[in-house]
Amino acid sequence: MSMTDPIADFLTRMRNAIKAEKKTVDIPLSKMKAGIADILKRTSYITDYSVVENDGKKYLSVKLKYNNGRCVIEGLRRVSKPGIRRYVKYEKLPRVRNGLGVAVVSTSKGLITEKEARKLQIGGEVVCAIW
Repeated sequence: MSMTDPIADFLTRMRNAIKAEKKTVDIPLSKMKAGIADILKRTSYITDYSVVENDGKKYLSVKLKYNNGRCVIEGLRRVSKPGIRRYVKYEKLPRVRNGLGVAVVSTSKGLITEKEARKLQIGGEVVCAIW
């Protein structure tokens, strides 16, 4: 059975693991999910991630980051959905929590944060927001 929205599934698995106070979460691997995990690591929202293989299937193992018993990630939201794609120019890229969060943007240069997209002056599809 195919999944309709794998990015929403990725964010939901992360959200559920945070609420259950898990140290790691395993998510089925795709290039887009690995790109989002890379952005989360670069922006210090997660400790690390790695690709693991179990029963012939590849998974993304994400190590969540905690500070004083609370997860660093407070919220995850899918912005562009399969039914309603959200494309924006670089001038209108969203600021998540007034700059305290990060929006992941899919551009011609690959997956980057909204701050990097503004600096490069390229727009794209706003995939998700993390704060």
